Amino acid sequence: MSLSYPPSRTVDVIEDVAGIPVPDPYRWLEDDASAEVRDWQRAQAALASATVAATGATEAALTLIEAHEAGARPELPRHGGGRWFRVDDDAIVVSAEPYGPGTPLVALSAFDEPGHAAVLSWLAPSPDGEVLALGVCTDGSEHNTIRLIDVSSGALRADAPPEVLHSAWGGGVSWFPDASGFLFLALDGAAADFRQVVYRHLLGEGGPSAVEEIPVPAGSLEYTRVQFSADGRWAVASHRVGRPIPVAVRDLRAGTPWRPFVTDCAGMIAGHVVGDDYVAVTDHGAARGRVVAIALDEPHPEDDRTWRVLVPEGEDVLRALTPAGEHLYLTAFRDTAARVRVLRRDGSDAGSVALPGEGALGGAFFPLTGLDPDDGSGGFLFTFSTLTTSWGAYRHRPGGETEELLAPRVRLDAAVEYRRAIAADGTPIPYHAVRPAGAARGPGPALISAYGAAGVPTLPRYQPDLAAFVAAGGTLVQAYLRGGGEFGRDWFLGADRERRRVRDGDLVAVAEDLIARSITAPQLLALTGGSDGGLMCGVAVTEHPQLWRAVLPRAPLLDLIGGIRVPYLEFVIRKAWGDPDDPDDVRRLLRSSPYELVVAGEFPLVYVQAGDTDPRCPPAQARKFVARMQAAQRGDQPILLHVFENAGHGAGTSPAVLRAQDAEWLSCLMGALGLGRG
Repeated sequence: MSLSYPPSRTVDVIEDVAGIPVPDPYRWLEDDASAEVRDWQRAQAALASATVAATGATEAALTLIEAHEAGARPELPRHGGGRWFRVDDDAIVVSAEPYGPGTPLVALSAFDEPGHAAVLSWLAPSPDGEVLALGVCTDGSEHNTIRLIDVSSGALRADAPPEVLHSAWGGGVSWFPDASGFLFLALDGAAADFRQVVYRHLLGEGGPSAVEEIPVPAGSLEYTRVQFSADGRWAVASHRVGRPIPVAVRDLRAGTPWRPFVTDCAGMIAGHVVGDDYVAVTDHGAARGRVVAIALDEPHPEDDRTWRVLVPEGEDVLRALTPAGEHLYLTAFRDTAARVRVLRRDGSDAGSVALPGEGALGGAFFPLTGLDPDDGSGGFLFTFSTLTTSWGAYRHRPGGETEELLAPRVRLDAAVEYRRAIAADGTPIPYHAVRPAGAARGPGPALISAYGAAGVPTLPRYQPDLAAFVAAGGTLVQAYLRGGGEFGRDWFLGADRERRRVRDGDLVAVAEDLIARSITAPQLLALTGGSDGGLMCGVAVTEHPQLWRAVLPRAPLLDLIGGIRVPYLEFVIRKAWGDPDDPDDVRRLLRSSPYELVVAGEFPLVYVQAGDTDPRCPPAQARKFVARMQAAQRGDQPILLHVFENAGHGAGTSPAVLRAQDAEWLSCLMGALGLGRG
C-alpha cells in the first residue's frame, strides 16, 4: 500500500542530555500550540481514518464494540450515612440498596461545557450521607474539579473548593469523620508543572483552600492520600501511588502536629487504621506479601522488628485490605487469578469469599487509590469478571454467602488455556490464550496484549475491546511479563529501572512460543499495549519487525528523552527508568526509547492512537515517533496516527470518544488480520 503522508519537515536540533548529544529532528512536533502542528495532526487523523475505513471492517467493528461494551465494568456504588450513591446513565442517584430503585440527585450533563461532555472522575459521600463530593472532568484530560451536592435537596452547593485535581489517583477527597470537611490532593499552579499538595477544606468556607503541611520526603512529586480512623483520633498520610507507605501520622485527639512515621522503606505498606495500629499489606521482607500491624504510637516505626506479623507470607501474592466493621477483606492472586480471604482485626482467619470463577476483581489501578475507608455498610462490595465472562457486581458479608447484585451480561464462546513461554534466562513467562470456539487448528489470527511495568498487575479480566476481537474470530493472548505485579515484588523488580529491557525479551519469548506451538504465525500476529505498554510496542516494532503483522500502541510513551522535558514524565522516568542527570542512565534511556531506535527498514502495519489532552503521555510522544517511522518505512505497510480530540489517557475520556477509539482500533486490527471478511 502506497500512502501520501502529510509532509513532516525535520529540524537541526541537538539536545545536550547529561553531556550526551541527542539529535531530535522532529522536535517541532512538540509544540501543541502551533497551527502547523495542529494541521499536521488533523491531516494524520484523516489519513488514518480513511485508510482504516478502506479495509471494509468499520461497520462490523463498531457493532462488535457496542455489543461488548454492554459488559463493561460498572462503577461500584459508594455508601454513606445508610444510603448508596451511584451513576445511572446520565444521573447520579441515591438509593437504599447498592443497585435498588434510586432518586436522581443531579444529571452529569448539567456539568457539560460547550463542545465538551462532562465525565465523572470519582464520587465520595460524606460519612453522614448529607453531602456528596464528586470530581468532574470536561476535556478528557483527567484534570477534574470538585462539586458538592446537598443530598436532601439535590442542589449544587456554592462552597466547593476551586483547586484542580490532577487525576483521581489521590482518591478524590478524604472526609473528616465528623463530615465537617475534607482533605484532598490537588495541583499547586499550572497542570503542566505537576506540583501537587494536600489541601484542607471546611464546608461553608469559600475561596482558596488551606495547604495541609504534611512532612513528605523533600522534593517528592509523589501522590499523597490521608486516611482517618473511624473514631476521629488518628490521621495517617500515605505517600507514593504505586508502592505507598504511611509517611506521617497525627494524633488528632491530642492535638499534636503531623510527625514522620515510616519514611524510609522501598517496599509497599498499604493498609488502614485499625484501632491504634496501622494494619497493612507489605512486601517489605516478603516478596509475595504479608500482613503486619504497626502501632501508631510506636517511637521507632521504621524498625520492622517492632511490626507484628498478622498473616505471614504464603503462596498467594497479597494485594490489598478492605475494612468492613470488625473484619478485613484480604485480596490476593494465585497464578493471576483472584482470591479473597476474610480476617478478624487481629489477623485470625474468618473464612473466604466464594468467587464466580477464575478471574479478576475490579479495583484501583494503583494501591494508593484503593485505600478507601470502611464505608459503614458492613460488607464487601466488589466487581468480578473473567477473560470470557463480563463484569458482575457482588456483595459478601462476614459469615454469609456471596450475593450477586448484577449478573454478567456478556459471555464469550471461547476456550482459555494457561501456558508458559521460556525467556532467554530460563524464566517461565505465563500467558493466557483465549481461542474462539470452533477456531480451526493451526496458525490463526492472534493478538498479544501486555503491559509489564510499574508493578501493576495485568489480570485475567474482561475488557470490551479485547472481547470484541475474540468475537471477531481472533485469538487473544494476554501475557504476564516481568515488570508487572502479578507474581509479587521480585517479578516487578525483575524488569525495573536498569532491568527494564528484560520485559522486551519476555515479550519476544511469548511471541516465539505462540509461533512454535502453531497457535499463530508472524503474518497473523498483532501486538497492542497502552501507556508504558505502548513503549513496549514501539521497541517491539523497531527491533523485531519480522515478528508482527500489525502493531497498535495506544496512549503510548515513545520518546523517553523528550519525556524528560515534561514534568509529569520526568517524575515517571526518574522513578521507573533512571536518572536523566546521569550519563550512564541517559545512554540506557537512548537504548530503550522507540523514537531513538527507529532506523530505515521494512515495518509491519503500525497504527498509533493517542489523546489530544493526555497529561500522562502527551500526543507529541506519538507524533514524533510516527513522523520518524513514516520517513524510515521501506516496506509497503502503512504507518498511521490518530490523535483523538477531547481524549486523554482514558480515565477522563467520554464514553462516545472511547467508543470511537475502540471501533477504529478494532477495525484496523480486523483489516490487518483478515477478520470479518465473511
